[in-house]
Formats: sequence, structure tokens, C-alpha cells
Amino acid sequence: MQYFKLLRPSHWVKNLFLYIPLFFAGEIFDLSKIVEILIGFFAFSLIASSIYIINDYKDIEADRNHPVKCKRPLASGAVSKPAALIFFVLCLVIGGALAWHVKPKFAFVVGIYFVINVLYTFGLKNISILDILILSIGFVLRIKAGGVAANVAVSEWLMIMVFLLALFMAIAKRRDDVLIKSQLGKDMRKASKGYNMDFMNVMLALVSAVIIVAYLMYTMAPETMERFHTYRLYYTCLFVIGGLLRYLQITYVENNTGSPTKILYKDRFIQLTILLWVLSFYVLIYLPTNKSFFE
Repeated sequence: MQYFKLLRPSHWVKNLFLYIPLFFAGEIFDLSKIVEILIGFFAFSLIASSIYIINDYKDIEADRNHPVKCKRPLASGAVSKPAALIFFVLCLVIGGALAWHVKPKFAFVVGIYFVINVLYTFGLKNISILDILILSIGFVLRIKAGGVAANVAVSEWLMIMVFLLALFMAIAKRRDDVLIKSQLGKDMRKASKGYNMDFMNVMLALVSAVIIVAYLMYTMAPETMERFHTYRLYYTCLFVIGGLLRYLQITYVENNTGSPTKILYKDRFIQLTILLWVLSFYVLIYLPTNKSFFE
């Protein structure tokens, strides 16, 4: 169980972003492409797990001083260092082989993700602001990889929105580190030295406002309406705003944004807004005969 936990499978949900380009291309029922992206999903997940392993390996001592990370397999001593390195190599080799099987260009995008995150692990994560930008770029690369695997175009709007959303969550996560620092009196990571609560609050407010404005502009852009053959996409803003407000509530009121993945798994309000957002897009994109329902 601890060896499986070392891979952080709960974080694999992030790689479902690979399916987003296929969904917005209106080809989500193309079985061949679904299978291709599924293989890409496991490839990306294994590569991501290899990065998690090497990150935990490098940060064993720091994680032992963290109230939550101290329970990780390496930090707790449940998994030995040699065993962790073996799992790292296996994940890297199998993930790389699967990525190449999908498409060489897909493997290239995954390779960029791996290199950036290795650099992040070995130093870039200690540079404030750059650390959250790199985390956000990782989600953009997932979108790009999904488009490559499915052989569909990825719009600039989609990449911008994904980047902004990932940036928003990364800032909230770093804010949680600052909060822990104020409680324990020590930095949880070196990059935290470049942050304080006022700065994090301003960044969160700024990015959340930009997300709402950008999303409104996206749904009402002529090229978007032409692509989806409807002007009603702005209805979906309700779910985006609702989800953002709930996340801000969790951040400011509950002070509990240490893991966006855990929030996704546990918070029913955010799960509902995501579900309704997906369903509304599904109706507008895939069920044109039902568009009268929104009139």
C-alpha cells in the first residue's frame, strides 16, 4: 500500500485535463481517440509519479518537519530510498514507452513536462512567483498533450483559461504554506520567504477577477460563438463564478487549500459546479436540438 501511495495516484485526476481538447472539439465519443488519450493518460500519470518520487526523495528532511507531508512514504520511513529509486526508474521507462506509443510528438510534450518539473524539483521551486508559474504551465502542457494525442486543435482561449485556473489554485496552495508558517514559525518551503499573507490575498483577488473577465470574453468572442454554433455559452459563467467563490471561501474562511486535489475529491459544492458546467457545455455542443431549452 505504501509503495502505491508513493506514486500519489490521487493526483492522477489532474491528467484528465488531457481529455479537455477532445471534449471541446465535439469528438468525445470517438472511441479510437478516447483509447489513445487513455494510453496517454497513463503515460502522463507515470511520468508525473516519477517526478513525485524524486521530489519526495530530495525533500525527505523538509517533509518530516511538515504537519501533513511527514506522513508521505519516504518521509515516514515506510519506503526505503533504494526502493523509491527503483520505482522512479520503472515509472520513467514505462511512462516514456507509452508516451512514444501514443505519438512521438506526444512524447516530446511529455518530455518537456518532465524536464521542467525536474528543474523545478532541483531548484526552481525555491524561486517565489516562478514556482507557481511552473505549476501552472504543467496544466497547459497537459492540454497541449491531449490535443496532440487526439489530433485536434487547441485554441488559445482554452490554454489561457487553463493557465489562469491553475495559477489561481497554485496561489491558494502557497497561501496555505504561508498560513502554516505563521502558525509554526518556520517556512515550509524556501519560496515561501518571498510571500506573505497580504501579497497572497492580493494575487488571489487579482487572478480570480482576471479569470472571470477572461471567461466572459471567451464565451462572448465571435470566434467562440462561430466555433460552437451558439451564443449561449455565457450561461456557463454561473458555474465558473460559483466554483471560484467557493474556492475563495475555502481559502479565506476555512483556511484549507493545502491540496487542490483533496478539495476536488471532498468538496460537494465544487464537484456540483464542475458537473453542471460540463453538462451545460455538453448540451450546447453535443445536443444542438435541445438548444431551445436555453431560450
